[in-house]
Amino acid sequence: MEQQSVLRSYPLGTGLLSETEILRRLGRRRPAGRRSALATSSKASSGSELRGDHELNPGLYDDSARLRAAAVLVPIVLQAEEPQVLLTRRTAHLNDHAGQIAFPGGRVDPEDAGPREAALRETREEIGLPPERIEIIGQLDVYVTRTGFEVTPLVGLVRPPFELTAAPFEVAEIFEVPLAFFLNDGSREIHSRQWRGEERRFFVYPYQDYYIWGATAGMLNNLAEWLNETKA
Repeated sequence: MEQQSVLRSYPLGTGLLSETEILRRLGRRRPAGRRSALATSSKASSGSELRGDHELNPGLYDDSARLRAAAVLVPIVLQAEEPQVLLTRRTAHLNDHAGQIAFPGGRVDPEDAGPREAALRETREEIGLPPERIEIIGQLDVYVTRTGFEVTPLVGLVRPPFELTAAPFEVAEIFEVPLAFFLNDGSREIHSRQWRGEERRFFVYPYQDYYIWGATAGMLNNLAEWLNETKA
């Protein structure tokens, strides 16, 4: 994958982690069993493994709603200079989340053995990266979205060289952002918008011309918690 020129918005050298250190810090993570009820979401802020849009927006969900299982890959690319996080920009014509920044991933299909298999399958379909090029090293906290998905984020290491091919219907662009950018607390912002007559707050990571927000930003915040060792 051709590397783009990046404009660093964090102090040079801040948050740079070796592969060994990434493995050690994510090794503290012991994936919890899936939860299937939104009623447990109120526990997220007090340390359970269920996170989501509700953390900044209490009362956002209908506790009786049925959640749909989904999974994403959080790819950390071990580039020679420093680790990068690989992200995609969705195409503008999609019905859901058009034009937004996302991790490769999607729904867990009945044919999938579980979230891991779904994340790897979707990654191959969306960006052409085969499972054998990915080393799954950990799982972040389960993330519940406003749209009713219970997302399992799987963190994977990807070692160059590799070739990527964007699925033309779903993916408009594939790009990388330095991992250290997300580990810098100054990179994260909280923005708000009106949604159904109420103010909705959400995490944002503005990077160059990219506006990384919503569930993707929430999961990146969780990744930073683990890698900065601020997660209890």
